[in-house]
Amino acid sequence: MIEMEDPFISEEEAAQYDRQIRLWGLDAQKRLRGSRVLLAGLGGLGAEVAKNLILAGVKELTLLDHEQVSEESCRAQFLVPVTAQGKNRAQASLERAQNLNPMVKVHADSDRIEEKSDDFFLEFEAVCLTGCSKDLMVRIDRLCSQHNIKVFCGDVYGYYGYMFCNLGQEHKYIEEKPKLVKPTGNSGGPEAKKAKVDINETIVVKKTTSFCTLKEALGVDWTSEKAKARLKKTPADYFMLHVLLKFRTDKGRDPDPQTFAEDSKLLIQIRDDVFEALEVSTDLLREDFASYCFSEMSPVCAVVGGVLGQEVVKALSQRDPPHRNFFFFDGRTGNGVVDYFGP
Repeated sequence: MIEMEDPFISEEEAAQYDRQIRLWGLDAQKRLRGSRVLLAGLGGLGAEVAKNLILAGVKELTLLDHEQVSEESCRAQFLVPVTAQGKNRAQASLERAQNLNPMVKVHADSDRIEEKSDDFFLEFEAVCLTGCSKDLMVRIDRLCSQHNIKVFCGDVYGYYGYMFCNLGQEHKYIEEKPKLVKPTGNSGGPEAKKAKVDINETIVVKKTTSFCTLKEALGVDWTSEKAKARLKKTPADYFMLHVLLKFRTDKGRDPDPQTFAEDSKLLIQIRDDVFEALEVSTDLLREDFASYCFSEMSPVCAVVGGVLGQEVVKALSQRDPPHRNFFFFDGRTGNGVVDYFGP
């Protein structure tokens, strides 16, 4: 990670970010304003994350994507004009992204992420990966972990979406809590001895938490007694993610609506193979999941992109407790869950 310069908030920026500064403080906004972020993948989810980071006021955002704009991406991605089909997605997204906040430097990079050198990723304080293969995410996550760079991964598959974050072995942050007021006087009774919450006054608490790598998070040994004990409480979305990442690895793409019947059967077959390798029962993930994980649905992108963008902002500003370490969203039920996987 490159050395961060001392961020400076001008009067114009203070006016632009007034509500945010009132919410999380000037120091948090300064840390955010001094941060450089890499966002890989400009699909529907990537567009939502880009919007949220630009409006929050990071210093620089690099949009990295080698894919071309398609009819499908035009439906899910609001940063590209409908007239941009056939153009590079990062380049086509640049103008609208920059117009969201001229105070943020937005760059477009049309290279393939697989061809980037390790040094490229060390230029950023945070790296956010969407639409990447499992092996690539594991490699970049391992590299960034070694250099104290915060890593975020996320994707949307139809009605389903997820986010993963690795903020390092020692992530420090502050949390604002209501102040507890100790009782005074000699009034009797048990209620008099209890501390009460003062809603008009808060205190700032410094905290530290740790994260594991993506490889560790996906490599849980489900044959261990500890893992077996929590199996019933484990969201099916975690195992579904294994299946969808395996599909992407095997086919070099995500499930495609144009080959719905073929891909649905393949997803079920991959589920059986993955669950056999993990030594868990296929009853944990019903077969009907295969009918609901095609394309990027805009409402799901908005929810997952909102959470992912929020977590990047919280991590960079070192304000408020982060999600540790997975967030899963099911658009069919409207439910989201945060859960930790790893050692």
